Amino acid sequence: MTVITHIEDLRRLAQRRVPRMFYDYADSGSWTEGTYRANEADFAAIKLRQRVAVNMENRSTAVKMVGIDVKMPVAIAPVGLTGMQHADGEIHAARAAEKFGVPFTLSTMSICSIEDVAQSTSAPFWFQLYMMRDREAMAAMIQRCKAARCSALVLTLDLQVIGQRHKDLKNGLTAPPRPTLRNIVNLLTKPRWCLGMAGTRRRSFGNLVGHVQGVSDMRSLAAWTNEQFDPRLSWTDVAWVKERWGGKLILKGIMDAEDARLAADCGADAIVVSNHGGRQLDGAPSSIHALPAIVAEVGHRLEVWMDGGIRSGQDVLKAWALGARGTLIGRAMVYGLGALGEAGVRRALEIIHKELDVTMAFCGHTRLEAVDRSILLPGTYPQA
Repeated sequence: MTVITHIEDLRRLAQRRVPRMFYDYADSGSWTEGTYRANEADFAAIKLRQRVAVNMENRSTAVKMVGIDVKMPVAIAPVGLTGMQHADGEIHAARAAEKFGVPFTLSTMSICSIEDVAQSTSAPFWFQLYMMRDREAMAAMIQRCKAARCSALVLTLDLQVIGQRHKDLKNGLTAPPRPTLRNIVNLLTKPRWCLGMAGTRRRSFGNLVGHVQGVSDMRSLAAWTNEQFDPRLSWTDVAWVKERWGGKLILKGIMDAEDARLAADCGADAIVVSNHGGRQLDGAPSSIHALPAIVAEVGHRLEVWMDGGIRSGQDVLKAWALGARGTLIGRAMVYGLGALGEAGVRRALEIIHKELDVTMAFCGHTRLEAVDRSILLPGTYPQA
C-alpha cells in the first residue's frame, strides 16, 4: 500500500473500501454542493506569511477547549452512521481520539450507543444531541449521557428539517437501506467491509433502537425519526436542554452574528460556526468565511469554534488565526476510519497535528496560543 502522507490518501482508500451509499453519505453536500465545495476552497484561498531566522525549538500546539486539555485545538465531530463506515466505527474513533489526546463527539444518530462507547473507553467523551419532539426521550437521553460521564453536550441547531442530498436519494440510503441490485453489486466489491460487519452485533442506531418507546427495530425507527425532528426548535428549547444537562453546553450550527449573540445570551460555553459540512443550506457561505464576524461579535463572551472544510493542519492554523479556539473534523476522521479503522483515525490525527506544528514553525511561532491573524497574508482572508 502507498505510504499515507495526507488526508487525501485516506479519502481515496476509504472510497475503495466503503460501500458507495455510506461513503457518499459522508462525502457529499446538499443540492448543487456549492457550500460543501466552498468550505474547502475558501480555506485554500487564505495565504500564509513565511518567517525565517526565528528559533523554532520547543514548539507546542497544546491548548484547552472548554477547560479540557487537548493536544491541539481539534475535536472529532459528531457524524451519523459512523459505524457504517467501519464495523464498530464510533468505538474505534473514540479510542483513537482518547489515545491521541483530543475529544471525541458521539452523534445521536450513531450506530454504537452511548453505553457502548463508555464501556470501551476511559476518557470522558462528548455527546451530540438532536432535538426531537419527544421531550421525554430527550430527557432520558440526557440522563444517559450523565450516567456515561459525558463531559460536554453538543446541541445541533441546524437540522430542524433535513437538506436534500441528491446522492443519498439516488443511492437509496434509507433506514433500513434499500437492497437494490446496484447496492448489492457494490457490496460484493467490498469484502473487507462485509466481513467486519458480519462480525459485529452493532448494525442499527444504538442510541434509539430499544431505548425510545415504539422503536424496536430499523423500520419502526424510520417512522419515528420522520415524525420527530422538531421544526419548532427555539431558544426556549435550548434553555430547557441547558437546565436538564447542567454541564458544559456547546451549540453547533451557528452561521450568523445575531444567532451567536442569542447563543451567548443562553449561557452556552462554546459555539461551533458550522454549515453542517455543506449538507443543509446550499448557498450559505463557507464556515471559515462566516467565522471572523462571529468572533468579533461574541468571542469575548464564549469560545468560538468552527467546522467544515478542514482537511489539514494548515486549515486548523488558519482557523485559529482568525479567532477559532477550537475546530471539529468530521470527514477527515471518516476517511481514516473507512480506510484503516482505528489506525486510520489515528493516522488522520497525526497528519493534521504534524502539518499544524510544522506550518506554525514556518510562520515564526513556537506556541499556538501566541498565533494571531498576523500570520496571514493581508487581502487573502475574510474580514469581520
